[in-house]
Amino acid sequence: MRCNEAAGLLLPAAAPGTLLADVVPDWLCAAHHALILPGPHAVLDGEGPLRGAIGGRRFEAHPTVRGDGSVAWWLVDDTDHQLLQEALHMERERTAFLARASNVLLSSLNLGRCMDVTAQMAAESLADAALAIAPARGERLPVVSCLRGGAPALSTVTVDPDGVPGLGEALRGFPPVPSRWIDPALAPEWMVPEGFGPVGSIVITPLPGHGVPAGVLILLRKAEHAAFRDEEEVFARLFAARAGAAMSAARLYAEQTAITDVLMRELLPPTLHQISGVDFAGQYRPSADHERIGGDFYDVHPAAVEGEASLVSLGDVCGKGLEAAVLTGKIRNTLHALLPLAGDHQRMLSLLNTALLSSHHTRFATLVLASAVRRGSMVDLKLTSGGHPSPLIIRTDGTVEETDTHGTLVGVLPNISSSTTAVSLAPGESCVLYTDGITEAKGGPMGDALFGEERLRRALSGCAGMPAEGIVEHVQMLAAQWLGNRSHDDMAVVVISAPRTHHLSAVNGHTRGRFTA
Repeated sequence: MRCNEAAGLLLPAAAPGTLLADVVPDWLCAAHHALILPGPHAVLDGEGPLRGAIGGRRFEAHPTVRGDGSVAWWLVDDTDHQLLQEALHMERERTAFLARASNVLLSSLNLGRCMDVTAQMAAESLADAALAIAPARGERLPVVSCLRGGAPALSTVTVDPDGVPGLGEALRGFPPVPSRWIDPALAPEWMVPEGFGPVGSIVITPLPGHGVPAGVLILLRKAEHAAFRDEEEVFARLFAARAGAAMSAARLYAEQTAITDVLMRELLPPTLHQISGVDFAGQYRPSADHERIGGDFYDVHPAAVEGEASLVSLGDVCGKGLEAAVLTGKIRNTLHALLPLAGDHQRMLSLLNTALLSSHHTRFATLVLASAVRRGSMVDLKLTSGGHPSPLIIRTDGTVEETDTHGTLVGVLPNISSSTTAVSLAPGESCVLYTDGITEAKGGPMGDALFGEERLRRALSGCAGMPAEGIVEHVQMLAAQWLGNRSHDDMAVVVISAPRTHHLSAVNGHTRGRFTA
């Protein structure tokens, strides 16, 4: 065996007359014998350069067969190049993992789902087990733990976070304590999943949120595995940043949803029923199916004193959606504050007009007020319109009458005018209040015809004697059929009815009888 000076430094045992097997590593020796003794087990068959390690360095080995049959090996130090390739491969894998984590985490605005995904992805790719911890609720910590290959499990622990090294600081959003500073033997029982075994290394890192900490990520590695390296802790913080952003967004969404639900309950139209012997029914359909509120509204305020009239209000704010709903809420609250004046519709409308003008809203509204009181078998109504379509009366014979009340819009002019009319309903008769979303619904066979007042009157004529709920359902159904799938304005209908009074009389005290009204 012969070698040049550089090879001699690399293989100090090499000297003339020594055997190759005593000098070079096995991988190079096997390749040499495969060249000089080719056979079925030859290792060099054009699959690429031969690579192996010598003295902690990595080399490529290139053979040259000389004329006398001997083989010269050229060794090229490839250590740095291979380390760069491995680092590049690792970086690509980590980048792909972070991108996948972002997509999965941000695909849900459910906090529980985000915690599950955080713990599971961390356990599969970063550690042997992982825990995602949400901020404390008093002394209770919501914890999702997951073993590698297992499913996430939710639990709640009562613990003092400052009693666990690094946990209290992480929950407050401080920089993480290095893993080497945390003694795995001090890990509390609740932190170690069942069946995990001895803990060898722990990483505790905050989950940064939007302005406030979103929680904590804990990574656990078993005692038989190597401890977390510095670069692994840095990568864990990169993952934690994405998980924290997703959990923070989910928590913010949950808080906003809760606030919206509370506010929405105040803006949704009420469920109507019989009050003081008068039947009330109403239904509202917003302009968009995904919305719950809009520019149409109605309310029924029961009389404060028995024998006095209940106040009904139905209105239509210019516009649609949330902005219009904000003004409907203001109008409804203002009318509620003006209930002591419920007997004077015109004064109520005047004061409401003043309130809207002072609020600097650019929107206006139409409104109709109705006072209803039961007197014997009759229901007496007092109706006042503020620029709104006049209510319609359905008589027992199917006649539909338009009430004689008119007025100006509310929220436009400094002074408004309105007229009030009185109507009485006999048993089985009804008064229909509606918004122009019904009559202006555009559809029909050609898709461009308005539902119109005449078609509404014909529909109501067939509702003689129907209960209030049935009339409301019938009108909304006909309008919906007329529209098809076309866009439309908000639609609201309220019906006030005088209930029928039935009694059963027997003939000769036997089986046959009749209902009389």
